[in-house]
Amino acid sequence: MEFMKKIEAIVREEEFDRVHKALKQMGIVPMTAYPVKGRGVQGGVPPYELMPKMKIEIVVKDEDVEKVVNVIIQNARRGIPGDGKIFILPVYEAIRIRTEERGNEALY
Repeated sequence: MEFMKKIEAIVREEEFDRVHKALKQMGIVPMTAYPVKGRGVQGGVPPYELMPKMKIEIVVKDEDVEKVVNVIIQNARRGIPGDGKIFILPVYEAIRIRTEERGNEALY
């Protein structure tokens, strides 16, 4: 069985282009990205409004997870509250509709 993971990263809007470019340079082109609003705990820092962020969703081969996570961290981190979060979830199947390829073959 082939293993895949979905990486969901929430990053600052202003850091998105740098993250996107770095992922593209490492060969991770297939992704979904869209604007979202949210906030973490940030130690009670006001104002308590939701902040604009970008959410990136990428499904990768299991062996690529750490490389992708490291690239996101290196290009999104400022070292201050609000830098974002990364979530990693298991993916049980991927199917490319056009060719019906399945698993890792359907990813990139």
